[in-house]
Amino acid sequence: MRMTAPMRIQGPTRGLAAPQPGAALTALAVIGAFVLATLVIAVLEGDIFGIQDASPVYLVAVVAAGALAGTIPALIAAIAAFLAYDILFTEPRFSIAVADPREVLDLILFLFVGLVVGRLVAIQHARAEEAAERAAEANTLFALSRALATATSTAEAAPDIADRVRDAAALERVWIVAGTGAAERVLADTGGGAGGAQPPPHPSLTSNLARTPGDEPARWVRTHVQGRGSAPTTGEPPQYRARIEVDDVQLGTIIALRDRELGDPTRSETRVLALAADQVAVSLRRDQLRQAATDLEIAHQTDVLKTALIDSVSHDLRTPLASIRATAGGLADPEVAWTDDARRDAASVIDTEAARLDRLVSGLLDLSKITSGGLHPDLEPHELWSVVQPVIDRLRPSLGSRAISVDVPETLPPVLADAVLLDIVVTNLLDNVGAHSAPDAPVSIRANEDDGMVRLVVEDGGPGVPVDVIGSLFDRFRRGPTRSEGSRRGLGIGLSVVRGLVDAMSGQVSADRSPLGGLAVSVRLRPAPLDPDR
Repeated sequence: MRMTAPMRIQGPTRGLAAPQPGAALTALAVIGAFVLATLVIAVLEGDIFGIQDASPVYLVAVVAAGALAGTIPALIAAIAAFLAYDILFTEPRFSIAVADPREVLDLILFLFVGLVVGRLVAIQHARAEEAAERAAEANTLFALSRALATATSTAEAAPDIADRVRDAAALERVWIVAGTGAAERVLADTGGGAGGAQPPPHPSLTSNLARTPGDEPARWVRTHVQGRGSAPTTGEPPQYRARIEVDDVQLGTIIALRDRELGDPTRSETRVLALAADQVAVSLRRDQLRQAATDLEIAHQTDVLKTALIDSVSHDLRTPLASIRATAGGLADPEVAWTDDARRDAASVIDTEAARLDRLVSGLLDLSKITSGGLHPDLEPHELWSVVQPVIDRLRPSLGSRAISVDVPETLPPVLADAVLLDIVVTNLLDNVGAHSAPDAPVSIRANEDDGMVRLVVEDGGPGVPVDVIGSLFDRFRRGPTRSEGSRRGLGIGLSVVRGLVDAMSGQVSADRSPLGGLAVSVRLRPAPLDPDR
């Protein structure tokens, strides 16, 4: 059940009298003008000048009263001027008797002048007030627009907007709520305090802002929703709600509490609430469109990655599997006479291809963990040489006859790293050297302290890469040039895995041309904090 009582918002009071600041000073000025006019009349009608009727001088006091105080004070001054002149300067003196019809004409003239001047002043004051209100609204709208334009999201700008709306519309408390019903989410609460934003109350009786077409003023509509909340008690501030909507789709609500003694918001204050709701609506819609664009881009990138993964896996996994099956099939063929050396060579081929498969699958699993955010490194202090040297020894056979120079001082401070992840990083870097450099290309592995970090550099004397390619070497499925046309190309995930693992350990990785002629990859890791007990 809904009961509505429409109530049109009126502008500022524009009665017969326009209230002015400093009422006491204004009254003194009017009285002073009246007294001064009386003295001037006394002088003009005295023996020196001998003017018979100087009553028009009182028009100065009437005009002054109208200009300073408005219509009613001007009318009062006109009547006072008539009485003063009648009592003080006309016969019989000190009497209100009207013996001369001209005095009636003076009264009518005084009243007319007072009424006209007072009305003109009232109109001027009203226009000045309206202009000031419009200027304040424009300043508030500019501040709201600027807050939303400079913020990265509506939620970031919402607290500032709520504070500005509360001050501009003379409200006690303001909530900015996104969503409706069970999906409501409080973006800002000016009365949250140290406890943070609190959900707004849901009384059964609220005042909702009803928009009107054209230039018609908005209306506050009293709405009672049966079964929701409770009726406000005496002394409880009434609640006002302005819908945040775009194309008749509600995106949220601005909810405000206001002192009951102030009554409903004025026309200017209502416009502030409406403008704030419109600005927040546009910002929320912009957030939705931005999120939709991001989701589409993520979906597109995911499809691209899936396509690249399927393309790479279909080729790079099939090749070692074919070699393993062919070799194993030959070993199982009873008609083939195998010597001991040939059998050992075949077993070595199977082992090599199986190790390659293991590295490919491990790389894919590592990439999946990095992409999904499921990688949680166990960072502990490790001596860099104790992690690097075992990897070099393990991969030495696969590096062939390459000359390997190792300079990893044992005096370097321990690094804060995950030993397993760091092992994978060094392994991938050396595998990359083996895949993209000639069998006789020199390899250098060195480490040093660098600007508060420990830097590990793996470089080779291979053909290197073009300068314009270096920036994209760490992209997923980015395949670099191989050492020969017949070389088998990898999945293009080795350096991408390196970057993901180093980032997970709060390190940095970069690539550059090597003095040896090939590629130099630098891994910078944080040193472990010193143990005060050591």
